[in-house]
Amino acid sequence: MKKRTKSKRKLPRLYVFRSNKHIYAQVIDDIKNITITTSSSTCRSLKAEINTYATCKTAQIVGEDIGHKLRNQGITKIVFDRGSKMYHGKIKALAEAIRNTGIEF
Repeated sequence: MKKRTKSKRKLPRLYVFRSNKHIYAQVIDDIKNITITTSSSTCRSLKAEINTYATCKTAQIVGEDIGHKLRNQGITKIVFDRGSKMYHGKIKALAEAIRNTGIEF
């Protein structure tokens, strides 16, 4: 019996990591094994907009930022990878903010 190998995704993958204090999002091209773009609550460009770190508003700001970065690179479709985190709260706020920028997943 053959072992099945994990097939490479054709679309870029948005991986989301949430700690108790921060939220991180990075878009990965699994075929080329490179990171396309990243955004997080620790980014210097977002410091002026973020007042507190562990809120849904912060996740929304990070989602809008990464959504605009993807649109600027011409990417309109991605695969959403939330890891083992449940789809609610900050993860949901981030995903909805990305969808509002016109990215589909």
